[in-house]
Amino acid sequence: MDITRELLDTICEIAVEAGQATLPIYHSDFDVQTKDDDSPLTQADLAAHRVISDRLGAAFADTPQLSEEAADIDYDTRAEWREYWLIDPLDGTREFVKKNDQFTINIALVCDGRPVLGVVYAPALDTLWCGADGLGAFKREASDSVLASITCATAAPDKPRVLVSRSHRGEAIDQLLSRMPDYEPVSMGSSLKFCVIAEGEADFYPRLGPTSEWDTAAGHAVLDAAGGQVVDTRGRPLRYNETDSLLNDWFLAFGDATHDWQAYVPK
Repeated sequence: MDITRELLDTICEIAVEAGQATLPIYHSDFDVQTKDDDSPLTQADLAAHRVISDRLGAAFADTPQLSEEAADIDYDTRAEWREYWLIDPLDGTREFVKKNDQFTINIALVCDGRPVLGVVYAPALDTLWCGADGLGAFKREASDSVLASITCATAAPDKPRVLVSRSHRGEAIDQLLSRMPDYEPVSMGSSLKFCVIAEGEADFYPRLGPTSEWDTAAGHAVLDAAGGQVVDTRGRPLRYNETDSLLNDWFLAFGDATHDWQAYVPK
């Protein structure tokens, strides 16, 4: 599939439509179900999934889809995919349930194990981030009618701004933070963490715990397009759909590639 501005605009439109479908539920007294892995599920997850699945299916009938809400696809099938859509219809369901506005709609195009296009839309904030190979990265806020170009900070400041998850934090992260010099902690939920690095508003996001591939792909694509990187703890680019597991390795996301972020990882 050719990566064009028209394609990126189309995926932005789909993400916004899916996000708008979640807002009536978000502003209501909704029910919360629990999945087999103890993660929460709401009607908003399903509403966004239906919009994205239907719109992508109509526009790109020959491109497979892998969504958190339709992930029961065996690896023998997935292994044949060179290109596919990787979707988290509602990333940050815990943030949605808490009604803190920090949930997102995530759509990525993955080609040969790399996310080459990504869109992250925060419906409650009416803010969108997107990026793609060869096109760069962009942001649009509610007050804007056009996408504005964004780039990562070119060098980490003396006091780096370190992103930590609102809902997921463990001993390994505490060990990493204890190894760092003076830093500014920033608490944030969902894939917004990738986006604020992409726009130069934060410097480092270490994730030393489990995530699924659909949690990261769209934000990863935006950060790559803005000049940042997402690597595993050995410094290798994070890859997708290369094993039967849909769980990521631990990873580090950052804007400034000249800084040795791996030095803080507990061994």
